Amino acid sequence: MYERERRDEQKLALEWLCGFIDREGVEILIVAGDIFDLANPPNYAREQYYDFLGQLKNTSCRQVIIIGGNHDSPSMLDAPAVLFRYFNIHVVGAISDSPSDQIVPLHDSGGQAIGWVAAVPFLRDRDLRYSIAGQTPGEREQKLQEGIRDYYRLMAEELASKTGQNNQLLIATGHLYARGAQTASKQDNIYIGSRENILAEQFPEIFDYVALGHIHRPQKVGGQDRIRYSGSLIPLDFSETGDQKSVVVIDYDVGSPLKIQLVEVPVFRRLKSVAGTLNEVEQKLKRFLAKRQLAEHEPLEPWLEIRIQTDKPIPSLADRIQQLIDGRPADVLAIRLERTPVQEGGDKSEVLPQLDELDPEQVFVKLISGHDGQLPENGEELIDSFRALRDWHSQQKVLLD
Repeated sequence: MYERERRDEQKLALEWLCGFIDREGVEILIVAGDIFDLANPPNYAREQYYDFLGQLKNTSCRQVIIIGGNHDSPSMLDAPAVLFRYFNIHVVGAISDSPSDQIVPLHDSGGQAIGWVAAVPFLRDRDLRYSIAGQTPGEREQKLQEGIRDYYRLMAEELASKTGQNNQLLIATGHLYARGAQTASKQDNIYIGSRENILAEQFPEIFDYVALGHIHRPQKVGGQDRIRYSGSLIPLDFSETGDQKSVVVIDYDVGSPLKIQLVEVPVFRRLKSVAGTLNEVEQKLKRFLAKRQLAEHEPLEPWLEIRIQTDKPIPSLADRIQQLIDGRPADVLAIRLERTPVQEGGDKSEVLPQLDELDPEQVFVKLISGHDGQLPENGEELIDSFRALRDWHSQQKVLLD
């Protein structure tokens, strides 16, 4: 984050998760994708991953199911999968040629089967094989959405064939956008076209619970408690400072409805964005720093983003901000000037965003839009083509990495 490593936060978050699992007697852990942020993660991140899985063996957790996300390299995740199975850790980085390979049995402490997990990772276009030469971007998007729905129907059929008795717990995983999901951060769209890749009601009813990944904010989908994004363990950028991070805990007793509980994850490092005019920012910073002391529940110093609204340059701004911070337990990661140019008539326009605050699609839309902000007649077709190209490029990057 702004060239800062986050291994300290990650270490504390994983230690908390491991401790929580042990204290509460959690028996099964499901992680719904994006184990890493990069297809080729640094060695320390891999070490944290393997160390965490190793520590779970000393807890109540008997089984772990991990799926790949759009940021993960399937081959990297799958490489130790055969070894992991000896420790009851099931990793599915990419879909298998045989869907039954992705059906993981769940057992109680006596070894009796109590349910099954349809471990569905991020579904790539090449996995679904729904693209046909000559398709328009809109047709390709529609076929891709059909492919996602068909795949979940296929997994539901696989689960139905595995279930030998009633009252077994049936879970599906996924790493995708679902209609209505709310995001706080600038997450890239992992599929071309709209974010409405699947509706809540399009997940087959046979699934007692659908564990989704990709969206950082914890939430249920379509108002259904059984379909949820667990969210990320730590806030991943300053747009998520208002989100309460949590994990989802499911209690299952044979013949009884699922009991679903959200457990809050502690804040290990606070991210705070301070915005306003220079005077407003200085006053807000003084108040924040006066109240802020390193506490046991927040062991790491906060990281700050300063956003100053101005229509002119401010000399020695960084030094001025640093003088306020000096000696206090806080670190400024970024100082941004949000310029507000004065238009004719004295009215001020909206704050102009910085280039690095925009995602590639937003930059493309601005590029093809007129001075009035209106798209050309073929604007939607151009955007669909851009999304298709970006989707292709993203998949090629994962393959190369």
